[in-house]
Amino acid sequence: MLFTYNSKFIAILAKSMLILLFVYAATNKLIEFDEFNTQLSKSPIIAAFADWLVYVIPITELMIGFLFLINWFTTLAFYASFSLLIMFTTYIVLIMKFSEFIPCSCGGVLDQLGWGQHLIFNLVFIIITGIGLYQVDSIKPLK
Repeated sequence: MLFTYNSKFIAILAKSMLILLFVYAATNKLIEFDEFNTQLSKSPIIAAFADWLVYVIPITELMIGFLFLINWFTTLAFYASFSLLIMFTTYIVLIMKFSEFIPCSCGGVLDQLGWGQHLIFNLVFIIITGIGLYQVDSIKPLK
């Protein structure tokens, strides 16, 4: 019984942290839309796609946050979170490794982090997502 309670707590904590992360990030991008757009268009890797990524990224982040609120979609939300975080982390690694110019389109609190710190931040959230995904069955409603 204790293990089940802890599993449920861990899954709900992971879910809550991811909701906060994605809703905060999306809201910040929408509030600072012009700056986000400018930074994306300066990226040496994704500038060609900036015109539509400026909309797709915050909408995707909000959709993931919303999916976590519906119990039936919690597993999907964890997988989507994991995928998006892997993509963002891959982008950070590519920018750090292959680009002389490193634009930052994060905004908010994350704007204060250096790229190395941001990489660690993302890796921590990838681990949190993995743990949440492993524990997600403990918060599913009984059939």
